Amino acid sequence: MKVILIQEVKNLGKAGEIKEVSDGYARNFLIPRGLAEEATKGKVKESEEKKLKMQRKKEKELSEAEKLKERLQGKTISIKARAGGADRLFGAVTSREISEVLQQEWGIVIDKKKIELPQPIKQLGEYKVKVKVYPSIQAEIKVIVAAE
Repeated sequence: MKVILIQEVKNLGKAGEIKEVSDGYARNFLIPRGLAEEATKGKVKESEEKKLKMQRKKEKELSEAEKLKERLQGKTISIKARAGGADRLFGAVTSREISEVLQQEWGIVIDKKKIELPQPIKQLGEYKVKVKVYPSIQAEIKVIVAAE
């Protein structure tokens, strides 16, 4: 019997795949638990249309991410912070502050979790910071921390 997997099933396949399984396995395990449905012509066509729609959506997200990377790449932002002796900051510059400055100065909304800082910046100076725009796309910006 052919079934379309609704969810990922260990040792069988991922959601959306069409698999040939024994009748008993399909009728007694997969279908009652909502893991699969019988693969009729209509359901197969519907599944293929869903795959195409998801693929188009991913391509659109990827192209938008590429555009955002182009906007971000090489940008320089400056952050003013209070500093004490030996160029040490009172406090630190975090990814949240970098995100806020990007939004205010450039109008680019980036989630603070997508800004990669190994640790908060605690010294005055220039830093290169990576921004994850998409899982496989990163942009690099320059952050200049200056004294107030």
